[in-house]
Amino acid sequence: MKPISLRLFGSLLAVAGITGSLVAFFLWSLDKVTQFRWHHSWLLFLLPLGGLLIYYLYQKFDPEAEKGNNLIIDEIHHSPNELKPSITPLILFSTLITHLFGGSAGREGTAVQMGGGISKWFIDRISFTEEEKKLLFLCGMSAGFAAIFNTPVTGAVFAIEVLAIGSLHREGFLPCLLAAFVGQLVTNAFPISHTHYSIHLTKPSLFSSPLHLNLKLLGYVLIAGVLFGLVAKLFVLILENIKKYSQKTFSKKYQAIILGGLLIIALGQINSIQPYLGLGVSNLNPKDPSLINAFNSSINTPHSAWFLKLMLTAITLGFGYKGGEVTPLFFIGATFGNALAGTFGLPVDLFAGLGFIAVFCGATNTPIACTLMGIELFGWEYGLYYATVCLFAYYVSGQKGIYHAQKNNQPKGYRTKNLLRLGKR
Repeated sequence: MKPISLRLFGSLLAVAGITGSLVAFFLWSLDKVTQFRWHHSWLLFLLPLGGLLIYYLYQKFDPEAEKGNNLIIDEIHHSPNELKPSITPLILFSTLITHLFGGSAGREGTAVQMGGGISKWFIDRISFTEEEKKLLFLCGMSAGFAAIFNTPVTGAVFAIEVLAIGSLHREGFLPCLLAAFVGQLVTNAFPISHTHYSIHLTKPSLFSSPLHLNLKLLGYVLIAGVLFGLVAKLFVLILENIKKYSQKTFSKKYQAIILGGLLIIALGQINSIQPYLGLGVSNLNPKDPSLINAFNSSINTPHSAWFLKLMLTAITLGFGYKGGEVTPLFFIGATFGNALAGTFGLPVDLFAGLGFIAVFCGATNTPIACTLMGIELFGWEYGLYYATVCLFAYYVSGQKGIYHAQKNNQPKGYRTKNLLRLGKR
């Protein structure tokens, strides 16, 4: 890797620091609007109006910004110069609007896009080479991802792994890692808190071992990886088809937004559906289905929870509302893992954690980043299980993911097949 220039190094630190500050503000704001919605359930009926406001803001200030994370990835690959700094306030306020009125969405996309927008602001004002511009975008993505989830190593690897299926932009790793740590440190300097998850193997008598390795459990993890990959594939398929339907059916995007809002309102009138509105990390009623409760074996999480969240998220994002896909994917994976554990008598917290990272992996095609996320969030002791479940989810989920701007130069398993052919010669 070539030494980075002083102007790039200074810009990197500034991008990471500003992104970390914005993420802290976003997390604080998201918590406030979520709690406000919990205590004012009538806000759900204003979701279509919120959607129209989102549509107006994007059409007036930056229509291209609607592409979201794909716009940043495309900017790194092809430099079309379509990304503008205005993506930062647009995604911040539109995500808060979605959550305020009860849309089912996440927060990762917001953080990553804010990082990309801040990077673009510096690129527009300082002379950089094309390679330096790409690196600064990657650093902004890393800082945003690390700050929102408190996972700096994952943030750095995610940024360089998400660009292309099956390959890493290795030269950018150290600058991205620095940006990720700076973004995380700045966010944590503010009085906000990240969600804490833990795995303690709730059935130690059946699966405990000094090295946390049990062949029977490993077999279950392998099978679960296949199922998690299929769930990720289902999410991508449904989301993609809803987007295609809305584009073909409606000549104006605002019409699709109104329909999506009305569908969410109708579904929200069903009491059993209400816990799946919004972010879903926690709920006003502590015993309602949530991402946190999926790790708790003493709380009954319905086996249908993963599918209900999947459908609500696909409708919300597919019809044009804003927010990330990742936290809903965490919810879908964790609750599906909870259902598997309950059905087959497996450790609930472990399989919730495995679903958490594996469905995300299958939908984003980032097995290395997701394995590292398991280690950063849940502890290194079960690293073998994280790697196994992510690997199988990655291969089973297919070639498509939630980011269509990802390069896909060769099919998954291509290198493995070549090695097997060489072995037969």
